Amino acid sequence: MVTFGRPSPLVRAYCLEKQLETPAEIYYKFEGTNTSGSHKLNSAAAQVYYARKEGLTSLTTETGAGQWGTALAMACAYYNIPLSVYMVKVSAEQKPYRKAVIETYGGKVIPSPSNTTEVGRKILAKNPDTGGSLGCAISEAIEVAMKTDNCRYVLGSVLDHVLLHQSIIGEETKTACEKYGIKPDIIIGCAGGGSNLGGLIAPFMGDKIHGKNDIHFIAVEPASCPSLTRGKYAFDFGDTGQTTPLMKMYTLGSGFMPSPNHAGGLRYHGMSPIVSKLYDDGYLEARSVEQLKVFEVATMFARCEGTLPAPESAHALRVAIDEALKCKETGEKKTIVFGLTGTGYFDLSAYMSYNDGSMTDYIPTDEDLAKGFATLPNVGL
Repeated sequence: MVTFGRPSPLVRAYCLEKQLETPAEIYYKFEGTNTSGSHKLNSAAAQVYYARKEGLTSLTTETGAGQWGTALAMACAYYNIPLSVYMVKVSAEQKPYRKAVIETYGGKVIPSPSNTTEVGRKILAKNPDTGGSLGCAISEAIEVAMKTDNCRYVLGSVLDHVLLHQSIIGEETKTACEKYGIKPDIIIGCAGGGSNLGGLIAPFMGDKIHGKNDIHFIAVEPASCPSLTRGKYAFDFGDTGQTTPLMKMYTLGSGFMPSPNHAGGLRYHGMSPIVSKLYDDGYLEARSVEQLKVFEVATMFARCEGTLPAPESAHALRVAIDEALKCKETGEKKTIVFGLTGTGYFDLSAYMSYNDGSMTDYIPTDEDLAKGFATLPNVGL
């Protein structure tokens, strides 16, 4: 399958620099040029290709904001494999057009949690008004795969092989930087499960570990789901139903229920084991940002650069702008690279909410976090 939009462009944000009046140079790696509108096709195409080679006859998955569901539906359509997508309920409600695109490509969309699985019914019995989470959706998709002949569950983030697929983002970025003499001082990515961040920083991080650069890496997550900045480094399940193998990662607990933040792709309780290890070893910084501050810069970027960013990407944009403003204060000319993982054209309800003033911030209390931590398995490190 052709992965449309490769190589994706590395763009200098001249207009943003001018508006900020900063001496910093700002670049973004734009992954929104393919038909799915995000970086997710990099892994979807590979995973469905191997599913076809294995002779599988159907696949299941989950999706938060819908980018992964869209990309996987595209790949499954190309290889003629039926797909069931458990979409986080609040995202399915917030983004009906993303759901429609998945269905147009042939994917079957089930808002999660649902009554179609045992784990879904248990979650609903305990919390009937829940908007769902990626952890819930993963549990449902896994259950269906386990009960369906010749079917497998595929995941679009977190796991090591997905970061490997996404490393094409960083490889292209590094090649472009070398070709044009760009030497990044700071590289920034949004972090939900960690695949796009891990892919963006991979080749640069390899050089840093070997002492070949001194780049400052920053992972940016929503304040509403702060797995790195407020989570625990522990063994945990990847899903709410606790059916996956245990992974050592920064986590809020598999039972943590995130608030209905509009950045659905970042509403996951845990972080990639690779990204978690790099963070724990001090190779990257983590910051959390509030939703209103994210949409403030998303609208600024749209007006001066012309591209409407996905809410997930706008988290990285927020910190890129913060760093550029620091350069304005100090007079330093740093080179900042951030990942623009996709477009926000299916997130218009979120932009409408911001524009009409009805958007609010969601920040979990210590009590909220304690409920999630209570679900951590009693396993020693």
